[in-house]
Amino acid sequence: MTEVDVPVPPLSAAQVFGPREDLARAYVGLLADTGISHGLIGPREVPRLWDRHVLNCAVIQELLPPNALCADIGSGAGLPGLALAIARPDITMHLVEPLQRRARWLDVAVAELGLSGVTVHCSRADALHGVLTVDVVTARAVAELATLGQWCLPLLPPGGRLLAIKGSKAEAELAEAWPALQRLGCQAGSVRECGGSMIDPPTRVVEVIAGSAPSSGKGRARPPSARAQQRKARAAAARRHRGGFSPTGADEASPSN
Repeated sequence: MTEVDVPVPPLSAAQVFGPREDLARAYVGLLADTGISHGLIGPREVPRLWDRHVLNCAVIQELLPPNALCADIGSGAGLPGLALAIARPDITMHLVEPLQRRARWLDVAVAELGLSGVTVHCSRADALHGVLTVDVVTARAVAELATLGQWCLPLLPPGGRLLAIKGSKAEAELAEAWPALQRLGCQAGSVRECGGSMIDPPTRVVEVIAGSAPSSGKGRARPPSARAQQRKARAAAARRHRGGFSPTGADEASPSN
């Protein structure tokens, strides 16, 4: 590796990576060197590699269950996938990257860092549908949430989680994408903050819980049409007129954001 100026880790790096901080330093060294020469990281990002990139990604480890099987979609420079694999040696990580140049860099990085339990796939996420099933899918700066849902949810079983690292507009993004995510079978969605005691600002993550895949192109959670609502109201009025109306169960609760 050529001589490069590698930024000094902040004190929080020891908190996040524990005994594997030296491995995290080696990863930052790769990002500052070949990560730049291969076009994965901009030169101006070097002073911010720890705070803005590596630590920002690694703190979401708190959302991963023990021994989780994970896939990082659009992994690029390994953010967040490699950062998580370093911080959490108990997990198994699949790095999914469609561009050959980036996938080759990831292969070299995994070998140089000596990481076990990490596999690189030079592939699109949708090409792995029906081939790879994981507990958790992660993504950072890849696509809008509705598109991420199309790519990532088929990789998850019911109850599996998509963790998308987002910024200050996370709630607005989730609200906008929620109807599309429901049509894809999502059970729930929320915004989580990670690493608040270690980094400032904390990392904001949209967490989406997968449900059963919809059985057809029609979404499971599609709201009723205006005509259907009118029919339902007339039926309810008729029941009230007959004296058989019961408030319990008369109307389905609409899904909440």
